[in-house]
Amino acid sequence: MSESPATNPTVSGASTADPSPTGAYAIVEASGQQFWLQSDRYLDLDRIAAAEGETVTLENVLLVKTAAGTTVGQPYITGAKVELKVMAHRRGPKIIIYKMRPKKKTRRKNGHRQELTRVMVQSITVGGKPIS
Repeated sequence: MSESPATNPTVSGASTADPSPTGAYAIVEASGQQFWLQSDRYLDLDRIAAAEGETVTLENVLLVKTAAGTTVGQPYITGAKVELKVMAHRRGPKIIIYKMRPKKKTRRKNGHRQELTRVMVQSITVGGKPIS
């Protein structure tokens, strides 16, 4: 019995292309994590000390992919930077931490909401030339 392409995504005809039309992206290091960034998309980072509407520049660029090819840094790409516009300061979802020691009548309930900054990727540049 053969499967149709709708039920089996590995059958030829399934697309594995990049979601953006240009396919250009950068992987940067920020807030102790690595993020995949594309132009005109937003993401939430840990709180950045910048006012709303301000532009922030990230220079810890690990990888850049363009239509011409891929550049990998060792560890960072020299001359590459990503400009972000601060859209808003927000708080993440509430996380409940509940610890209990059985048979000891010891219980502790704690909550946490992470302070976040929503940023919009304005441009990705390598050597002064914008890639997207």
